[in-house]
Amino acid sequence: MQLYDKDLLSVQEVRELVEKAKTAQQELSNKSQAEVDEIVASIARAGVRNAKRLAKLANEETGFGVVDDKVIKNIFASEGVYEHIKDMKTIGEIGYDEKLKVRSIAIPVGVIAGLIPSTNPTSTALYKAEIAIKAGNAIVFSPHPNALHCILETIKVIRQAIAEAGGDENLVSCITIPTLQATDNLMRHPDIAMILATGGSAMVRAAYSSGTPAIGVGPGNGPAYIEKTADIEVAVKRIMDSKTFDNGTICASEQSVVCDTDMAEAVQKEMERQGAYFLSNEEREKLSKFILRANGTMNPMIVGKSVQTIAELAGLTIPESARVIVAKEDGIGRGHPYSNEKLAPILAFYTADSYKEICELCQSILHYEGAGHTFSIHTKNEEMVSYFAKRIPASRIIVNSPSALGGIGATTGMMPALTLGCGAIGGSATSENVGPMNLLNIRKVAIGIREIEDIKASVKKVDSEMDKIPTDVPIDKIVETIIKKLQAI
Repeated sequence: MQLYDKDLLSVQEVRELVEKAKTAQQELSNKSQAEVDEIVASIARAGVRNAKRLAKLANEETGFGVVDDKVIKNIFASEGVYEHIKDMKTIGEIGYDEKLKVRSIAIPVGVIAGLIPSTNPTSTALYKAEIAIKAGNAIVFSPHPNALHCILETIKVIRQAIAEAGGDENLVSCITIPTLQATDNLMRHPDIAMILATGGSAMVRAAYSSGTPAIGVGPGNGPAYIEKTADIEVAVKRIMDSKTFDNGTICASEQSVVCDTDMAEAVQKEMERQGAYFLSNEEREKLSKFILRANGTMNPMIVGKSVQTIAELAGLTIPESARVIVAKEDGIGRGHPYSNEKLAPILAFYTADSYKEICELCQSILHYEGAGHTFSIHTKNEEMVSYFAKRIPASRIIVNSPSALGGIGATTGMMPALTLGCGAIGGSATSENVGPMNLLNIRKVAIGIREIEDIKASVKKVDSEMDKIPTDVPIDKIVETIIKKLQAI
């Protein structure tokens, strides 16, 4: 006989966690930048110390990815993020414009709701805890049920690190009874100021429809273009290393390889030499039925699995040496499952006759799925980079780098992050790699630098000078002159 209601208990837990988080955040708001930074540093050190143990727990519980790669992600989310944000001013006055006499004051948003996926559970918790506290906030996590144990263990590590640095451990907490009702109540709680959502499309949509300000990310479906001037061997290595990293669980990883038609044979040969297995038409058709579920979403059985496991599940026989499965594709959208995001070591392979056609192809892929996320190009031609950067609907254009690691800022100079904004085109509130500056408000204190009489006088002066302009002057010149005069006010 069941003596309790799980949903009711989970909702009650949410209320208690948010209340404690609110109190802890109010206490944090009285601390100095140095005190806040010490708490963040303590979390980073703890994350590194426990990186291997937490990686093993995540792999054992979810069955996703590769332990050694998860260790790297945990260290990246701890030390890598910390090294990038440690010198940021996020507490109190963070800037002053002497000329305009405007002060910028950082104001924490308050208590954040953090959604954690099963693909990157421990690293996401470490990363979000660091950037939330760095910005002066508390955070309450809603864990993916399939990764509950490893997430709770990560939260335990984080809370201990906070306490060791003199902070209130309730700055970071986590739902222990994960239910849909709990997550919904967390996102809609009146004391939750913002939602930081990483997860499936349905969960991200729920975050944006909750009525609470949210930063969420959509799916990644990034094409990788090997342009004619690229070193094919190096480009393929980067792509293969990227797509096999943690078995493709990073959303910025390559989902398709695209090259010019006259390069196709050479690219395929090099990919095969480096461990790619190109499916026959029969194998391609067989696996295609396994990649997506009936509702068109990615089959969770392939997520983070090795090629051997995927082949076995789909009833295929492939060489033991295979690292990545590749399917030649000639279409995009429904009926072409290889054109979708695949969080697994599976790639689509496209060709086109010119870079302009390839650009249009990549645009179509991203507009179908992954708009605003990530695109990668391998080239020695800077003009080609500029051409694609102006036209591809992606927030991250990764050049000559593994897309998975480049997109999250591990092999590029971008903000190290595991939440990658997709901008308005991707339905996201930001196009940036999310960091502390996205989790605070900036209050402006502006001192008056002119009186209304000064404005009136300036406008009168502009009017009088406009009267001197000949009537036959082109309208664009008149507008240009007016703008310059107004800017001088």
